[in-house]
Amino acid sequence: MEHSERIIISLGGSLIVPDGIDWRFLKAFSEFIVREVNEGRRFVIVAGGGRTARRYIDAASEVTPVTDEDKDWLGIHSTRLNAHLIRTIFRDLAYPKISTNRNDLDEFSGAENPILVSGGWHPGSSTDYCAALIAERLGSKYIVNLSNIDHVYDKDPRKHADAKKFDTMAWPEFRKIVGNEWNPGMSSPFDPIASALAEKEGMEVVILSGSDLGNVSRYFAGEPFEGTVIS
Repeated sequence: MEHSERIIISLGGSLIVPDGIDWRFLKAFSEFIVREVNEGRRFVIVAGGGRTARRYIDAASEVTPVTDEDKDWLGIHSTRLNAHLIRTIFRDLAYPKISTNRNDLDEFSGAENPILVSGGWHPGSSTDYCAALIAERLGSKYIVNLSNIDHVYDKDPRKHADAKKFDTMAWPEFRKIVGNEWNPGMSSPFDPIASALAEKEGMEVVILSGSDLGNVSRYFAGEPFEGTVIS
């Protein structure tokens, strides 16, 4: 990838808030991104909601029936809180405003800051879709999806010992696994709505574990790495 092109990172909430806020991961992530910025790379970081979102949804559901739209909005505001946390960590390098809707992309496209940060935008998809829309608007063809999984598998490897992992996949093959519909709280390597857009725009999405940032760096450098490339 060209250094002039912004790298879009969909940063899974499972890394930011796996249970409590994982400040140790955030410290390591901060040091990693700063090193990459010093190498000339520029980023958009889109924060997921993590356990915070699920706790709000679960709490609301204990009190009253909750619509899918309300579940999405609880998740969206959780992503925005996490995005403010990320922007605060990168205060000296980041654009001073997080993105909360598509209109912010006009500001983002002209920003010189090496780091831009976004939360969720609107119901009907996850922050993966925000990442894909940002990539489309900024002309980036690469999305790095960091989460708590290391590859795409044909079935849950925690439940199936014979689960097959993929190093590379074509979009039609991947979309057969994740389907075409979004459900609030669904767990998917890359959400179905985002996948449809990424396929349409010819984007490459790489699924990587956020627990091994050295491996992520190898991907950036074009060196051998562990993960799944979808294109």
